[in-house]
Amino acid sequence: MASSLFTEADLRQCFAAGIAADELARQIALLQAGVPPVKLNRPATIEDGIVRISSEEQPQLVARHDAAARQGRLMKFVPASGAASRMFVHWQEALAKGSFSGLEAGKKFAHDLHRFAFFPELKKAIAGGGEDIETLLREGRLHRILYWILTGQGLNYGHLPKALIKFHSYGQDGSRTALEEHLVESSLYAAAGGRECRLHFTVSEEHRTAVSSFLEEVVQGYEERLGMAFHPGLSSQSSASNTVALEGDRLYRNHVGHLILRPGGHGALLTNLQALEEDIVFIKNIDNVAPDWLKPEITFYKQVLGGYFLRLEEEMFSHLRTLSAGAATETQIREVQIFCRQSLHLVFSPAFVHWPLARRQEFIMEKLDRPLRVCGMVRNEGEPGGGPFWIDGAEGSSLQIVEAHQIDSSSEQKAIWSAATHFNPVDLVCGLRNYEGRKFNLPLFADPQAAGLTQKIEGGRKIKVLEHPGLWNGGMARWNTVFVEVPIATFNPVKTIEDLLRPQHLPAAS
Repeated sequence: MASSLFTEADLRQCFAAGIAADELARQIALLQAGVPPVKLNRPATIEDGIVRISSEEQPQLVARHDAAARQGRLMKFVPASGAASRMFVHWQEALAKGSFSGLEAGKKFAHDLHRFAFFPELKKAIAGGGEDIETLLREGRLHRILYWILTGQGLNYGHLPKALIKFHSYGQDGSRTALEEHLVESSLYAAAGGRECRLHFTVSEEHRTAVSSFLEEVVQGYEERLGMAFHPGLSSQSSASNTVALEGDRLYRNHVGHLILRPGGHGALLTNLQALEEDIVFIKNIDNVAPDWLKPEITFYKQVLGGYFLRLEEEMFSHLRTLSAGAATETQIREVQIFCRQSLHLVFSPAFVHWPLARRQEFIMEKLDRPLRVCGMVRNEGEPGGGPFWIDGAEGSSLQIVEAHQIDSSSEQKAIWSAATHFNPVDLVCGLRNYEGRKFNLPLFADPQAAGLTQKIEGGRKIKVLEHPGLWNGGMARWNTVFVEVPIATFNPVKTIEDLLRPQHLPAAS
């Protein structure tokens, strides 16, 4: 049925993008049939899937982390494809209409404008165009100020990636973009021997040149200021990860009949992660950064997460080496099973104890020889996003990060969702190599059925859109997953421009 929707011309177009015929057919089948919802069993909570690390343990974990950093085992991976246009939706609407909706909204904008880190740059841009920002404010010509913020005649913030938006002000020392804050933050916990720091940004192809140029412009200054060498990498989502969409029962096409291929969501970044020649990777979103006065606490908990990951990985690898050496004894199997249950929260079938010894050994090895991730989880305070849950799946009960779109609309499932005590800030430590030092083939550990389907309106046309399994939910569904509680101070997202006026994004004295 799927094959009847596409033509030879469609196949040639997809082939040029790197999308094989069977992948095209698979995408169409998913769009037509839908994807099965995740079945929530219960929320992960403290002592039931979420670890709370005691203050007594923390120094030893920090020491483990620091030792691995000195050895050059760590790097930072930053998904940075997000467009800043989403931050400025309300301002874009006001610019299009020529004014804010309501007198109070305009007053608030005028009152708060000077508090944004980009204000000095904006003032300079307006002066360069022959106008004066104070005059515009006094005369209430706010649409002109929005014009200078959002369009290419001024700061062009309506068209830049989030990475290049000024987030934080440092007074006489200037201001920093989100990208610069990630440079500084990574130097605090991911630097090899305190001298070299590797980090990788994934950016959209349309912004790659601008981000690359900006890095060339600023990196040397930070190297001199911080006394270390930065090695930033850039990559974009491959066109081979693009997806088709449906309009009604037909493929979504442009006015000349060509397929409209859309970015496949952040799950497509699994390919970018696979391409890295790294050992241990910290993953954190581009908009989750804080100014320097909050960085000590953030750094500390990054070290704690890193140390906890390393302790788990060391024990996991030790058990794998023992099991791979030959026939295991009952005592060895029992010890490994205890580790799996207590440290990795793996659930075993009641029938497991009755299986032959060789089968139990093979089963445990297969469970252990998977990528490991330790995920920071913060207390639920109403922020949007996914959360940690126990789910019932093909491999039994397991811990997963679940997004709202993955569950069905039944009252029972919604009740479980609403009972979550923690949510996912995207604060991950991931191991990309196995116990023999070889790279994992990461796509083997994804759940291809955990794709995302959403309805959208584009140009007045209603379409059904497909995204690949999310990087940290379906894309890592078969990883060994451990949740660790971290404080809310480690999570400082910027989804809208007004978020930059939250206390955690302003100078400490504000």
